[in-house]
Amino acid sequence: MFEFDQYLGFLAFLTILTIGFWLMIFLLTFVIPYWVFGAAIERFKEIREEKKAKLES
Repeated sequence: MFEFDQYLGFLAFLTILTIGFWLMIFLLTFVIPYWVFGAAIERFKEIREEKKAKLES
């Protein structure tokens, strides 16, 4: 059915596919939300500081 080099190629394909799947799960559930919410919080802090500086002057 399969020769040995075809078997190794199939295993390499499955390994790369699995790594890619779990990388996408990790990015979509942790990295991207962390980045978006962190950037939003920093922007809100900047806006608050700008308003505070405007009121003080």
